[in-house]
Amino acid sequence: QVQLVESGGGLVQAGGSLRLSCAGLGRTFSTYAMGWFRQAPGKEREFVAVVSWGSGSTYYADSVKGRFTISRDNAKNTVYLQMNSLKPEDTAVYYCAASRAVGLPRATTLYNYWGQGTQVTVSS
Repeated sequence: QVQLVESGGGLVQAGGSLRLSCAGLGRTFSTYAMGWFRQAPGKEREFVAVVSWGSGSTYYADSVKGRFTISRDNAKNTVYLQMNSLKPEDTAVYYCAASRAVGLPRATTLYNYWGQGTQVTVSS
């Protein structure tokens, strides 16, 4: 069982930065791939980024590549999402999630545990 708690969301102007954190409660945190997803009003939840549990490999959605960076600190049971050069279209509720899948899972159905979400609003 893994419990996930996100923090770090807020209101920022376009071009600004935010860092989201996701604290995991559970002894097996390091054995899960960790992903970030987002959901804007009226839209489906979409994949943003993932970091593997083993090698620390990462994969990003094209829409955030070069602007967002995902990382994890297994000693602190925490995964981060550094978001730079934010755009109004990045506005959404951001969720972190844990997956037992091997590799770099991107489908929501491959994730076993989800946080409650944190709101990110980017003003133009």
